[in-house]
Amino acid sequence: MIYGIGTDICDVRRIQASLARHGERFAEKVLADGELATWRERSSRWPDRGLRYLATRFSAKEAFSKAIGLGMRMPMTWRHCEVAKLPSGQPVIVLHGALKEWFDAKGLTAHLSVTDETDYAASFCVVEKLM
Repeated sequence: MIYGIGTDICDVRRIQASLARHGERFAEKVLADGELATWRERSSRWPDRGLRYLATRFSAKEAFSKAIGLGMRMPMTWRHCEVAKLPSGQPVIVLHGALKEWFDAKGLTAHLSVTDETDYAASFCVVEKLM
């Protein structure tokens, strides 16, 4: 049974402006530890790829927060929601801490799709309640 659906589109230039204004602190606020390591690696080799990586993660977390109906309020936090990928490349939500406990207690599972182009990143998330 569908519990919730969330979608988000993010202007990559907005993320770029936030990075320019706040520096790496912005990425540290939004990304979980594993994501942060990937972002730093990509940004050092290909700055544009690093920027789009950060934008897609931002967008995916926004879509997920909408699908679970919490927005950005506890137990939903940027760093407790991680966007990883399976060996096939499929994006997957990995939760941590209180958010994972809340999500598991409700018997939920998430499905995620992300995409990006030069100026925009977009995400779509469906959360199901397991029977």
